Amino acid sequence: MELFASCFQNLAATNDKRLIGKTSLLMFPIYGLGAMIPVFSRYLKKLGLFLRGTIYAMLIFMMEYVSGSFLRFFNACPWDYSQSRFHINGLIRLDFFPVWFLLGLLFESTGSGKRR
Repeated sequence: MELFASCFQNLAATNDKRLIGKTSLLMFPIYGLGAMIPVFSRYLKKLGLFLRGTIYAMLIFMMEYVSGSFLRFFNACPWDYSQSRFHINGLIRLDFFPVWFLLGLLFESTGSGKRR
């Protein structure tokens, strides 16, 4: 998803129709943590939609902050949100809340953690 977004950001900024984007290999294990959302959904299934989405967004923020802090310690953090108005220590952007909210619910609904 990050690569997809960066392709279109590059297109908007440069009008480069080759759709060139970028990401970091360091992101793959971080993105892999999204596989935990279906596990959490088992315990949250009785909660309302808004509360579940909020919990997922907060979990994503937490993992983004913790992993970013760890990578920053080694001078290897591939993102820096310091230029954003709603950043916290350049590691998370609070204006991403709606994205993480919806993404958490999407992962919940498509995840393999559901009992069949």
